[in-house]
Amino acid sequence: MKKSVIALSLLLSGTMVLSGCTTNPYTGESEAGKSGIGAGLGALVGAGVGVLSSSKKDRGKGALIGAASGAALGGGAGYYMDVQEAKLRDKMKGTGVSVTRNGDNIILNMPNNVTFDSNSSTLKPAGANTLTGVAMVLKEYPKTAVNVIGYTDSTGTRELNMRLSQQRADGVGSALITQGVAANRIRTSGAGPDNPIATNTTEAGKAQNRRVEITLSPLS
Repeated sequence: MKKSVIALSLLLSGTMVLSGCTTNPYTGESEAGKSGIGAGLGALVGAGVGVLSSSKKDRGKGALIGAASGAALGGGAGYYMDVQEAKLRDKMKGTGVSVTRNGDNIILNMPNNVTFDSNSSTLKPAGANTLTGVAMVLKEYPKTAVNVIGYTDSTGTRELNMRLSQQRADGVGSALITQGVAANRIRTSGAGPDNPIATNTTEAGKAQNRRVEITLSPLS
């Protein structure tokens, strides 16, 4: 029983450290997240339930199982997305794809130098390789909706850009499906030149606007 108590303590502290602390990208300081606090409280409650629902000789084991389950439930969607975000950040290191967080949503910004050549909807090998890493994480966390949006710069007609952006989004979505992500989780759309993230008056700005964004959201 003593060994189980020690293991439980490690589990609880590990839960708080891994899911409760994030690094502020602006200050570089660690911050405790609400989902981490919820996970920690859930682990405590779960441990209690595990003890009470187990036989005397299995109470230590029951506490550990209850704590693990309670951590996930206590953290809720935030905890689920926290762990997924951490894995995506690891997979996207060195790929040129940025990972940002907006509430319970995770946004992957795939620039054109990774995904498509100008005026093309054929996915580059670098983009296909990158999506392999994305798909690995998505298959591990199936309770996540995947919204793929293609964007262009303002060069050319709106009709052309809307069609091209849709084709690019479809190309990314198809690549994820080929890698084993369930098709019913994926939604694709083309936004053309809408919602630019940089100016369209310079080549550098246009290059930033030619992108594909993948937004991951917890399924309701």
